[in-house]
Amino acid sequence: MSPFPIQEMTLPVALSGSDVIGQAKTGTGKTLGFGLPLLERVTVPADVEAGRAQPEQLTEAPQALVVVPTRELCQQVTNDLLTAGKVRNVRVLAIYGGRAYEPQVEALKKGVDVIVGTPGRLLDLAGQRKLDLSHVRSLVLDEADEMLDLGFLPDVEKIITMLPPKRQTMLFSATMPGAVIGLARRYMTQPTHIRATSPDGEGATVANTSQHVFRAHSMDKPEMVSRILQANGRGLAMIFCRTKRTAADIAEQLEKRGFASGAVHGDLGQGAREQALRAFRNGKVDVLVCTDVAARGIDVEGVTHVINYQSPEDEKTYLHRIGRTGRAGAKGIAVTLVDWDDIPRWQLINKALDLKFPDPVETYSTSPHLFEELDIPAGTKGVLPRTERTRAGLRAEEIEDLGETGGRGRKSSAASSAPAATEERAPRTPRQRRRTRGGSSVADGAAAVVPTPASEVSEAVSVADAPAEPRTPRRRRRTRVGAPDVAAEAAVAVAEAPATVVEAPVTVEAEPAAEAKPRRRRARVVAKPADEVDFQTAPIAEPMPEVKAVTKPRRRTRVVAKPAADEVDFQIAPIAEPVPESKPRRRTRAAAKPKAETVVEAPVAEGEAKPRRRRARAATTES
Repeated sequence: MSPFPIQEMTLPVALSGSDVIGQAKTGTGKTLGFGLPLLERVTVPADVEAGRAQPEQLTEAPQALVVVPTRELCQQVTNDLLTAGKVRNVRVLAIYGGRAYEPQVEALKKGVDVIVGTPGRLLDLAGQRKLDLSHVRSLVLDEADEMLDLGFLPDVEKIITMLPPKRQTMLFSATMPGAVIGLARRYMTQPTHIRATSPDGEGATVANTSQHVFRAHSMDKPEMVSRILQANGRGLAMIFCRTKRTAADIAEQLEKRGFASGAVHGDLGQGAREQALRAFRNGKVDVLVCTDVAARGIDVEGVTHVINYQSPEDEKTYLHRIGRTGRAGAKGIAVTLVDWDDIPRWQLINKALDLKFPDPVETYSTSPHLFEELDIPAGTKGVLPRTERTRAGLRAEEIEDLGETGGRGRKSSAASSAPAATEERAPRTPRQRRRTRGGSSVADGAAAVVPTPASEVSEAVSVADAPAEPRTPRRRRRTRVGAPDVAAEAAVAVAEAPATVVEAPVTVEAEPAAEAKPRRRRARVVAKPADEVDFQTAPIAEPMPEVKAVTKPRRRTRVVAKPAADEVDFQIAPIAEPVPESKPRRRTRAAAKPKAETVVEAPVAEGEAKPRRRRARAATTES
């Protein structure tokens, strides 16, 4: 076996300890290009036994660090390094989000030689002082352009500041934007830029991958994909979508059509994502619908077809998508379905990559050229025949419980929250009591009335008093000023008069007094003392003027001149008859001049403070 160009050019420079910038097409073996030099610089017990290293050089802290942008790529690189370092027994640990902290912390305590991780979890463990990066000799930034697109470069710079200044730094990527070059200039020492090209072609894409581009309608795309998946010689297939919702929808539609499909996107828990990838690698699932999180570094043997269900954002994404097939010298087919709205975007990609599809051919699921170019048998329909449904499916692969917040953790959290929900119902019972407060109080009042030996009138009074007891707090809230006085008088009256109950004339006298007063006084005086029958007893005659004394200042402040005549009449004949009370009001409305003057002259001391009303009456006399 001969090495790939990037490996042949990188290995001598990297083994010498120099900094390297490696750039090559996707699928050309960049992982081993930096992996083998990385493993050679790590000191393990086998080196001490062979005499190649001193015992003082051994350490339990990590000696090499590989930073990758996605979790799937982290698993891919970890598996490759474990396979390459199996002979020397190199300890490699993958650190990424979505998994529980405890297993990763325990593995760090036991000792690790090489760490492969994502920036977020690496910074988290380093900030908690669970990860010691002071002994790192080699640093590798894999897929640096993707970290730039995802916004990870600031986190990568924080990680670099935690490393020793003397180290070997290697940077590998298929594309090299300006920001990545600037990062290399800041943190690398005289790097060697290696750009490898294969002799079979100078284009950006691999020559072994045949590309097909069709202009398709969005409502016809599921039918087209179902027929493309039934092409002759089709092995494993990957379908790329731009959005997570589209990926989940297409995976569900293909499963209904009879295909063994799985999905990988950001809305899934880490356990479900790894389940789909394991089932895809093991052959239980032959169609993997995913977003661009699986477009980097995923290396699965047997992938023959890559379908771009939606047009990629730019040329770099297109290269990484179709790079999942035609890897390591194998042949592959890449099909891109471009919607009418994506034609301008695709034309930019076509121009940047110098492809030959500036204007894709309009194609439908029944177009003859679709069957001819992709070698689809004639008469193929959009549903997989039952005789060809031989895959076990996604459900045959078990989900590993990783302790993440999503996936199976949601069920456990829902189960744990079930008793808490039942406990929360207990404090809601007082609300139900409040809603049926009137009925419960009447029942209690009726139970309290039955054993008391009294007449029918007293029973009626007690029943009438019963509903008033729960209503008292509401009335106290409305009349905050007069409520405490009336409540105190009611308590004194109940204590003084336990026997006498009803006296009609007293109630009749209280009613005209309330009629001659404003409405607010009616609510305050009649609602509380009239409902509570204890005010009808004889000793309650004294508190009545007290209530008038409380309400009089309000009359003076609001209405002074008009009720003055009424007050004089009440002093001469207190509550005698309602008929003479209404007559003086009619005389005042008739504008009797001499009476108005006498009214003004009588209360001289009170009228001096209010000159407005005097001026108004004087004007009427002059006119």
